[in-house]
Amino acid sequence: MAEELIYGFHAVLAALEARGDAVAVIWLDRERHDKRVQAVVSAARAAHIKVQQVPRVRLDQLAGRDVHHQGVVARVQGVRFRHEKDLAGFLDALAAPPFLLVLDGVQDPHNLGACLRSAEAAGVHAVVLPKDRAAPITAVVRKAASGAAERLPIFQVTNLARVLAGMKQRGVWVFGAAGDAEAELYGVNLTGPLALVLGGEGRGLRRLTREQCDVLARIPMAGRAESLNVSVAAGVVLFEAVRQRSGS
Repeated sequence: MAEELIYGFHAVLAALEARGDAVAVIWLDRERHDKRVQAVVSAARAAHIKVQQVPRVRLDQLAGRDVHHQGVVARVQGVRFRHEKDLAGFLDALAAPPFLLVLDGVQDPHNLGACLRSAEAAGVHAVVLPKDRAAPITAVVRKAASGAAERLPIFQVTNLARVLAGMKQRGVWVFGAAGDAEAELYGVNLTGPLALVLGGEGRGLRRLTREQCDVLARIPMAGRAESLNVSVAAGVVLFEAVRQRSGS
């Protein structure tokens, strides 16, 4: 698996906690000695990972001068995706009704990272991403996700419509968020086995994806705004599902 650089305390600590053996080396700002730095040093030592204290300019060179790396950069293996063929077994093994987030072609890495962060906060069991026409899991995504990219099961699939059809065969109800839908989000039942599907920026859900949805619904909008940023929309839909599933 190819190695890449990641940065930011949440992303680096999550990588150490989730897969310490995937971290090759960590660089820290030698001028920082606060609790966050000490947490990284302690976790790295426990995992027998080499830590180098370097000038901040070296971190700027590693991560990029315009990147807010927070004083920590690490070289790690890429995110370990789960395979499409293992999804059915994963769903069958869950002790609770499946709660999934499916992203149909989110292109912006900040949006993707924010969606992963919201998904983890909402308690989803897994995230499903298409292999093509979507942002890869980069350092930008991992930092925006604040560690969720390391902790969440992420399935990368080649044919999203086929995967959704397979979910439905296992009793998972597929909800699609679409701005042009007649139904409103707050009138839809989001309890039970559920996959929430959101489309990419601007384009929304692709035709084949829409056709696999059991229901399409929109987030009610006031004023002149026509749509929400996909990461904001994901948060709204996810936590409406959380509210309903908790019986509130």
